[in-house]
Amino acid sequence: MTAPFVVVGEALVDVVVPPDGETTHAPGGSPMNVAVGLSRLGVPALLVTELGDDAHGELVAEHLRASDVALAPGSVRGGHRTSTATARLAADGAASYEFDLTWELASASLPDELAGLHVGSLGTALAPGRESVLALLAEAAGRDVLVTYDPNVRAGLLPSWHDVARVAADVDVVKMSDEDLDHLRPEESLQAVAREVLDNGRTRLVVVTRGGSGAVGFTAQGSAEVRAPRTEVVDTVGAGDSFMAALIAVLLGWGDPHELAPDRLRTLLESAAHAAAVTVSRRGANPPRRAELPAGWGEG
Repeated sequence: MTAPFVVVGEALVDVVVPPDGETTHAPGGSPMNVAVGLSRLGVPALLVTELGDDAHGELVAEHLRASDVALAPGSVRGGHRTSTATARLAADGAASYEFDLTWELASASLPDELAGLHVGSLGTALAPGRESVLALLAEAAGRDVLVTYDPNVRAGLLPSWHDVARVAADVDVVKMSDEDLDHLRPEESLQAVAREVLDNGRTRLVVVTRGGSGAVGFTAQGSAEVRAPRTEVVDTVGAGDSFMAALIAVLLGWGDPHELAPDRLRTLLESAAHAAAVTVSRRGANPPRRAELPAGWGEG
């Protein structure tokens, strides 16, 4: 059996409120979206999370099964309520969020074999579960596997920059959005923040996504910038998570995330941007399958 890529973090139900029309309920949570995105791109994924044994929890579990994502033992907690996030959509498709959640993760472990670990979002920010996530991160960092991080910050649930930098120091790849940086380091340039992260620990790649303007990546060897593919935006829910999953999938296919010359970095960013473009072209966090992406996707 192929070793899974482990994703640790929240899974919940998104209550999506459009500017007009009916409210819908859909599985969500940034880490869960990354796990689904990985599996749909052909990377076996194992999600370590917390769900209640309620209707919302079954909705999430069924969504994971439909995309062949394995749910780690102990992720469903008897007598508990599944968390929710209300996403209110503006006329331009952008989403703002309100959260009703708990995050404890009292007992979690990594499998004996794994292809890598992704952490991020509320799972690395909320106590008491945050400390369990950091323990898993430290373990993975010592096992010579690809480790990735997306802080995916939310207004009202902001970590400090100190906390973000602490997590980033133990990972190979950090992906942030320009909105994350507006919250965390509003007076610093993308270049300055990227250099700070690259100089602090084991990080070898920093990627900043910029919505419809594309993305820019930074390594010790240089930087590259790409524009987003032209597409009709339905909404932006899950776009960053699709981008993150695609980054991981391509890097695993290439085998070594530490050697990224600017031309290769550009190919990586273009591949991730194509995956995100598919997601924004349809409703909700619905990452693409490999067959939906261009021929030669991810080859570099």
